[in-house]
Amino acid sequence: MNFTDQELTQWLTGFLWPFFRIAALVAVAPILGVRVVPMRFRVGIALALTLVIAPVLPPGPQVDPASAEGVLISGAQILTGLAMGFLMRLVFSAVEMGGNLIGQTMGLGFAQMMDPANGVTVPVVSQFYTVLATLIFLVLNGHLILIETLVDSFRAIPVALASVSGGGLWILLEWSGWIFKGALIISLPALASLLLVNAAFGVMMRAAPQLNIFVIGFPISLMLGFIFMLLSLPLFAPQFSSLTESAFEAVRSMTAE
Repeated sequence: MNFTDQELTQWLTGFLWPFFRIAALVAVAPILGVRVVPMRFRVGIALALTLVIAPVLPPGPQVDPASAEGVLISGAQILTGLAMGFLMRLVFSAVEMGGNLIGQTMGLGFAQMMDPANGVTVPVVSQFYTVLATLIFLVLNGHLILIETLVDSFRAIPVALASVSGGGLWILLEWSGWIFKGALIISLPALASLLLVNAAFGVMMRAAPQLNIFVIGFPISLMLGFIFMLLSLPLFAPQFSSLTESAFEAVRSMTAE
């Protein structure tokens, strides 16, 4: 069998440039992009997705991948994948910050543990909410919706020099504020209850200064914090689901710009 240089270039670029976008998304996406997932596994996932997605995509530009234009096209695909994966990663950052707020308020801010996903120390409450969010994300088939959104991005932003537009990057910047908004939404039930408890301790200390409020208040705050966390757990799933749906809509809007 004989192949011309043009046919080889067309075959190579038909898989290479989609692979760059898919690999960039997998590198930073929730669950798959964490440090505990081996690099070989992530590359294998990206290759498997490319082999499935690339044949159904329209033909890419007939450009030599080693040329200057080919390098720019590769950079555009990497930027698009990173932007999509990073936006979804913000949802889990909001969950982690929400758990941190609850832990600090209930007096468990000093209880730190190593987060194997990111390689940093985080409060145990944050790790609990992160694991819970991961399980809910998988139950809701969030990973499948992410792949579907990735496929749709190739229709909205075909493989070319075009990447996420300025409007799409602005959506990403605006969504970075949801780290704080989402954290407040997730932690608000438990946080408001704990603030009322701390206010009650302040009134008690003013009414009876001889009481050692630190010795009495810490175990009570700790116990009530766990109770409030337990009572607010039924609200966590719909809050996280709504936050995830908003993130997917933002990704679609970003790639549709």
